Amino acid sequence: MRPHTVVRGTRGTPVLMLHGIGGCAGSFDPQMEAFAAGHRVVAWDAPGYARSADPARAPGMSGYAAAAAYLIPEGAHVVGVSWGGVIATRLAAEHPRLVRSLVLVGSSRGSGRTPQGREAMLARAADLERLGPEEFAARRGPRLVSPDAPAELVDRVVTAMARSVRLPGYAYAAASMADTDHSDVLGALTVPALVVVGDRDTVTGPAESGAIAAALPHARLEVLAGAGHVANQQRPDEFNRVVLRFLREVEQ
Repeated sequence: MRPHTVVRGTRGTPVLMLHGIGGCAGSFDPQMEAFAAGHRVVAWDAPGYARSADPARAPGMSGYAAAAAYLIPEGAHVVGVSWGGVIATRLAAEHPRLVRSLVLVGSSRGSGRTPQGREAMLARAADLERLGPEEFAARRGPRLVSPDAPAELVDRVVTAMARSVRLPGYAYAAASMADTDHSDVLGALTVPALVVVGDRDTVTGPAESGAIAAALPHARLEVLAGAGHVANQQRPDEFNRVVLRFLREVEQ
């Protein structure tokens, strides 16, 4: 079943935006207008999130990548935040003709890289079931921004998470992360890539983004000062400037 999407812009190279494990299409509200000036922008609610239907079974990382592949033509730019960046990586690996460039924001190589990461990711679904979406979001949402983030931003992130996450979709997403380690995949990706991370990201962190950038053959790293995990939401103007500049460079 086709995921729900928000589409802005009518011309230019398509840009697909994939949100994090606690997000939705609205996570990219600070980007839509700026990017739509020169691109057709598509932001999804991942399968099992927000306005998208629940999958009949766990898609796995390849399943999410396949669902994303249906949304774009050949040669699209793909922007992924956190879990969305891991999906974007798998999309580039398994559907390379579709991806013109990658932008990986606060992303990771996958939670399956270490036993501790795998166990922690799998535990999240039980937390959601025990706490319910509102309390789950109230506890997790503030971690996605820096400690000095404005209260309005914190409230927006928490509210969006509470409205977007549910079971079984969140459990399927967490399982896909727990089963993934892209350490041996990155070196084979030859597309231009921009790796973006907030210097105050405590979820995946600058070191992980640095490792991703170092492993990708054609990547550069941009660290946004003062931003937490959802750098595109906390520093939207700087994020938009950096990413749009990269897209222009790719298209030259």
